Amino acid sequence: MKSFFKYLLATITGIILSSILLFLIFMAIVSAMISRQDKELDIKENTVLYLKLDQPIIDREPEFPIDLSSLTKNQVIGLNVLLDNIEKAKSDDKIAGIHLDLLFLRTGIATIEEIRNALIDFRESGKFVTVYSEALGQGAYYLASAADEIYLNPLAYFNIVGLKAQTAFFKNTLKKLDIETTIVRAGNYKSYGERFTEDKYTKENREQIERIINTVWDDILIKVSKERDITPDQLKNIADDLLLKNSNSAYDYNLVDSIIYKDQVISILKSKTGTPEKDDLRIVRHAQYKHVPKPKGYKGLARDKIAVIYASGGIDLGEGDDQSIGSDRFCREIRKARRDSSVKAIVLRVNSPGGSGTASEAIWRELDLAREAKPVVVSMGDLAGSGGYYIACMADSILAHPSTITGSIGVFGLIPNAEGLFNKMGITFDEAVTNKHADLFSGLNSPDAEEIQYLQGLIDGMYDTFVSRVSKGRNLNTEEVKKIAQGRIWSGVDAKEIKLVDKYGGLHDAINVAKSMAGLGDKYRIVELPEQEDPIEKLIKDLTGNAKLRAIEKKLGIDAGYAETVMEFMKSFGVNTRMPVDIKIY
Repeated sequence: MKSFFKYLLATITGIILSSILLFLIFMAIVSAMISRQDKELDIKENTVLYLKLDQPIIDREPEFPIDLSSLTKNQVIGLNVLLDNIEKAKSDDKIAGIHLDLLFLRTGIATIEEIRNALIDFRESGKFVTVYSEALGQGAYYLASAADEIYLNPLAYFNIVGLKAQTAFFKNTLKKLDIETTIVRAGNYKSYGERFTEDKYTKENREQIERIINTVWDDILIKVSKERDITPDQLKNIADDLLLKNSNSAYDYNLVDSIIYKDQVISILKSKTGTPEKDDLRIVRHAQYKHVPKPKGYKGLARDKIAVIYASGGIDLGEGDDQSIGSDRFCREIRKARRDSSVKAIVLRVNSPGGSGTASEAIWRELDLAREAKPVVVSMGDLAGSGGYYIACMADSILAHPSTITGSIGVFGLIPNAEGLFNKMGITFDEAVTNKHADLFSGLNSPDAEEIQYLQGLIDGMYDTFVSRVSKGRNLNTEEVKKIAQGRIWSGVDAKEIKLVDKYGGLHDAINVAKSMAGLGDKYRIVELPEQEDPIEKLIKDLTGNAKLRAIEKKLGIDAGYAETVMEFMKSFGVNTRMPVDIKIY
């Protein structure tokens, strides 16, 4: 027995020591990777800021640069950091210009527009902006059109064919699985549930989607034509008649400036920066330049702050995480910003399709209280609809892009009946109830007429509350709101026309509006909220539940979005203020 305990103790001790050693090695690796990130840069005169936008662009860049679950860099680009870099470079005497290496951008059109506007503003400094591409997608070309010169590889893929919207429908899939779905909604255009009950767009849904893509496309054509000295009608003809046969035809139609190779581009950049041909071109990459301090026009630490709160992802009850909006977490952060006397204004950055009506109401309440204490300004990204608009509508001022998708003031309820599926698998259920409607949300039966009437009352009540929130926030009477509500989604162009938003602009524009409303001078600083997840806690999460999701995404690749939609379906029971999130416009 003594031997047994002796070996047991030795084993436990060995495990503990091994764990400590592995942890120390792990922390050393992480520290080394971070130190390389934070190494002070020595930027020379006539340096080019090199932007290779080859990763997904999200609103907020992770503070911790390492994905602990794989010990790799977080493979995303934060719009907040990208905009700051462009703004810094504008006044940095050592930066001669910006060069973009573009392919197919993995982000929304409104985000592209925000970067594009920043580049146009950068050009006003007199510095150059150039672009090179070996395969130029439509979104990338929209961004590239902000440059002074666009260079295209002789064999590059490049075409302009117009925008399309695409939605996946699951009616036939659910039919094969023998799952019935009941949708109760308020608003003829509230189309979220139609993905599960229809196999194509309804008349109302097609109407709203076609309106959005046409207004966004027209806006893009006007802005490209302004920069490239070509009329919108000519661009439409190029798309309709498939006139872009190769790189040379793109040059012939004045869509690009030169058909050259990368080595020739480097020679041009050397010429622009006065770099001898025999020397290396001086460049600084986005990931490096973000560590260069932003110049301040004042000494010391500014006490006054503007809180920028990032609301990205679906809205739900609970804590949420960095990719979702949990009502508990956001209410807590908004409350702290409201009570903090050094926070003079709040900017809410919304990129959300909505979600839980109850969670949206909780966040709305906190923002409404905050507005009584200090200015609240909303900056809309690619998407701010349904619950995303619910939490935005009470702001003092709302800014969006013409291509932002917003509105969707409507409510729906989704009740699935999966009894047939379980029967196919040989699974049966029995139950005992105290009342005749106790199994309403069991997922094993379809609601009867009385239950549907009850659900419709819940939906209508939430809808009336939603309308009243918009009425109060936008200073419109109830009937005016109902005319533009009905669950209809709008482009930023139409949203501005019907007073759902106040003006066009991006995140920096919203910050400037908040600064002006708060009466601040130049001595203030930005604080970003909510605080991002603790990296160790995130590691534990990634190594458990999130690992399964990553495995699905790895297997499915581009089709992973469909799996995500199915998971949303499983989470969408009850009353929701959510708009379709799988409308892809490209």
